[in-house]
Amino acid sequence: MALESALDAAVKTAMDEKRIVGAVLLVRHKGELLYEKAHGWLDRESRLPMVPHAIFRLSSLTKPIVAATILAMKDHGLLRFDDPVTHFLPDFRPKLPDGSAPEINIGQLLTHSSGLNNAPMATPDELRAGTSPWHRGTEAVLARIAERPLLFPPGAGWAYGPSIDVLGAIAGKLIDGQPQDAILKYVLDPLGMIDTRFAVTDQLRLAVPYGDAPEGPERMGDVHVVTAPWGGEATYDTLRIFDAATFQSGGGGMAGTAQDFMRLLEALRAGGEPILTPETAAIGLANNTTQLAQAAGPGWGFSYFGAWLDDPNLANHPGKRGTNRWGGIYGHSWVLDPASELSIVSMTNTGLEGSDGRYRDDICKAVYSALGL
Repeated sequence: MALESALDAAVKTAMDEKRIVGAVLLVRHKGELLYEKAHGWLDRESRLPMVPHAIFRLSSLTKPIVAATILAMKDHGLLRFDDPVTHFLPDFRPKLPDGSAPEINIGQLLTHSSGLNNAPMATPDELRAGTSPWHRGTEAVLARIAERPLLFPPGAGWAYGPSIDVLGAIAGKLIDGQPQDAILKYVLDPLGMIDTRFAVTDQLRLAVPYGDAPEGPERMGDVHVVTAPWGGEATYDTLRIFDAATFQSGGGGMAGTAQDFMRLLEALRAGGEPILTPETAAIGLANNTTQLAQAAGPGWGFSYFGAWLDDPNLANHPGKRGTNRWGGIYGHSWVLDPASELSIVSMTNTGLEGSDGRYRDDICKAVYSALGL
């Protein structure tokens, strides 16, 4: 009851303060489901309440799903972490400013240490006109990524960008199909993630997206821009999920439910079965780079799935060392704390408050405090 009261209060405060429109929250501890609730509105203007199995645009929650697919392919002998990208995509050869084209490997893509340029893939004007690479397919997207100069030699830095989009393309090519074909085979089907796709399985359950605004969250248009707390802007292309011909973005193109995503976290927490060997799951959740401070602050590294908690005190995070976390700009966040045997999935339809605002931290602190962890 303490957990229920704490989380109910945290969500109510965020809604009373007009920071969040709707939310679904799941908490599992030692495998037991302790909390699963929907709050607020699926569609505020139509007065449709949020439902537990609401479907959300996953944005960067797509990334750990693709990472798990790549790790499963590694277990099946289809690739290695030190394989060069050109082994799978011979024409993908982005260059440094000096004109040289160093090799990028699979492990560097997984950790965002590839050096790939993190400039926006498309401008708002391109999105409005339907001329962005997203809507022109895989080759157009890979060409746009490759034509931009590398930010640093692969392995020499960290920059959150299009690395996982490239991995998704590789996964699809390895089975002579699309990224979703590989993800279905190696992750979604084995885990029973029935609503997670590069499309919407049930539009009646699709949450309307909202964006931060001075007077409270506003309903997003087809192309929507939100001022980001880290500086700059976040641009949303809300119609992309309905375009069957669009590039299947491994970095942010899927839709799915909180329940589906919890299945992935719990599989990783419990050792990887049925999708990964215990050894590969452990590698995936380990610290694979120490260069994340510029993105998540002091005390963090990066695993193959998300930020990796190195120093809880320095990071001001209640999790234990080895905790993984990340989120998605449509308003989501997740926490996987193996040492505490804890998994948290928080999905909202409000970006960026749900993913990068106070709400994310309030939910996390409420869980740890209520459970005495």
